[in-house]
Formats: sequence, C-alpha cells, structure tokens
Amino acid sequence: MDRKKEIKNKIKAARKKRQYSVDEYMNGIIKGDRKILGQAITLVESTKEEHQINAEEIIDKCLPFANHSFRIGITGVPGVGKSTFIESLGVHILNKNKKLAVLAIDPTSNVTQGSILGDKTRMFHLSSDERAFIRPSPAGDSLGGVARKTREVITLCEAAGYDTIFIETVGVGQSETAVHSMTDFFLLLLLPGGGDELQGIKRGIVEMADLIVVNKSDTNPDLAKKAKQSYRNAVHLFPMKESKWPVKTLLCSALEKKGIPEIWQNIQDYERWVKDNQYFLSNRKKQAKYWLKETIKNGLGTLFLQHPKIKEKYPELEEKVMEGQLSPFLAARELLDAFK
Repeated sequence: MDRKKEIKNKIKAARKKRQYSVDEYMNGIIKGDRKILGQAITLVESTKEEHQINAEEIIDKCLPFANHSFRIGITGVPGVGKSTFIESLGVHILNKNKKLAVLAIDPTSNVTQGSILGDKTRMFHLSSDERAFIRPSPAGDSLGGVARKTREVITLCEAAGYDTIFIETVGVGQSETAVHSMTDFFLLLLLPGGGDELQGIKRGIVEMADLIVVNKSDTNPDLAKKAKQSYRNAVHLFPMKESKWPVKTLLCSALEKKGIPEIWQNIQDYERWVKDNQYFLSNRKKQAKYWLKETIKNGLGTLFLQHPKIKEKYPELEEKVMEGQLSPFLAARELLDAFK
C-alpha cells in the first residue's frame, strides 16, 4: 500500500510544473519556447490574484516585442468545416515561411471548453508542426472576460514570434463582434446554400466580413457558384467599408485544398491595401482604445459585485426584480447608491 502511495506521490511531483520568474517567462516567450508560452497563457487565464499580477507583468514586458503580426478572424455557420479550413489555410501559410498561432473565443460552454479542443485532433498536420501553436480559449460566463484574455494572449504569441494569428469564433452571436474588435482581417465561411442562408445570419456579421468564402464547393459545384453570386450581390447592398476595401466572394474546398492559395493571396492583398491607405494603423489604435474602455468596465463590474454592501443587498433585490416586485432600473439605482 505504501509502495502505491509512493508511486502516486512521484507521479504528482513529476506533473508539477516549475514556477518561473517573470523575467524567465519573458525570456522563454521571446525565444519561442512553446512550453513556457503555454504556461504564461495559463497564468493569463487564471482568476487567482497572484497569477493575474504576474501575468500583467509578463504582458507588460512582452509588449515591446509584440504588434508585429497580422491577425485574421475566422467565423462561420455550424457545419461549414472551420477546422478543416483552418488546417488547410494554416499549412499553406506555414509553407510560406510563416509562424502561425490559432486561438479561439468561446464563452458559451463550460463543458466542452470550445470545439477547438476536439479540432486539434483533426488538425493533425498543423498541431504537429513546431511552427504552429494552437490554443483554445477558457470557457466562461463573460464574453468580455474571455475576449480580453484572448487579446492578452495575442500579445504573448506575437512576442513569441508568431507573425500570423488566427482567432476563431467557437460560440455564436456576439463573439463575432469581439473577434472583429481584435483582428485586422475578418473572414466569413459559408456553405453552398444560396441566398437563403443569409436569412439566418445577422446582417452585422456579413457587413464585418473582409472576405466571404463558400466552403465545400466540391459537394455541389453548381449550387456553390449560385451561392457565390448571391453573396456577392448581397455584399453590394452594404455601404462601402471604412477601409475602402472591395469585399470579394471566393469558392473553396478546404478538404481538397482548392481555392486556398487564392484566399491567402486575397488576405495579402488586403494587408498591403490597408497599410498603404493608413487604415491598418488607425484601426489598431481604435481597437486599443476600445479594449481600454472594455477592461475598465469589466474591472469596475468586478469591484462592484465584490463590495460588502452590494453582496449584502444584491440577493434580495435580485429576487424582487425576478418576481416583478421591483423595476431592474430602480434596483440598479439602489445598488449604485449603496456602492457610492
């Protein structure tokens, strides 16, 4: 029995991760050490105060080495083949002597931790290549919190030398807006379902797209061509984008690797376009300003709920609001007065 206990203790000790200093983390990240990068990201995702303090220091020290990547947001309807598409495009990018990080935003599931965890097994070539780094987001109740952590992870990945970053939306709904607010290029994947499919997609998501790709075009080429034309017509109804970029609609079969080179060329053309007309830099500044305000709002929300008077009053007022005995606005006013 003692022998079994001894073996268990040795296994636990072997599994314990070494705790690095802030400088060791920073140096490891800058050298491109994926193990240290992964541990630093775990600190960023942690809710423990001491971990957050260290994470903030690491991010601050890595900041001078960041902001040298091109960030690509990828979203799509269920069943569109995102993992296969990311694998195909990712491998194509790696063959162009790039380094790629793949991140996900998923505030929706506390069980699955985001589909990208399962997708890693399907992204065999990408996940086994040392030039690629795949990391799911922490699932959580707050989209703002998950998105903020993802943006901090981008900084660490950039400092580690990843010059191309994919941010995938796993959840549906507002996660697309969060991804758009931290990327340079937004790619929307759709199926060969014709114009009818657009009815099920929020207009805002289509308007955000810098490129629309009809995937799985090999399954029904004629239907795919019709879908491409329908989406192209729909895009022409929207106002001109702030970047002045003319949005294209392309066909693709990620499974057969068809259309991938054209998609990558379109992304490169866009990068040159927005850097030439100064939109790239102005958009990055706008995004930084947005996340400053978002972080302050999230921080204030946390401070508010942790306040002793709020903790005392909140449950009772919440119950009254749910029972229709008190207006949410009056309850909020009472809580804000108590906070002040």
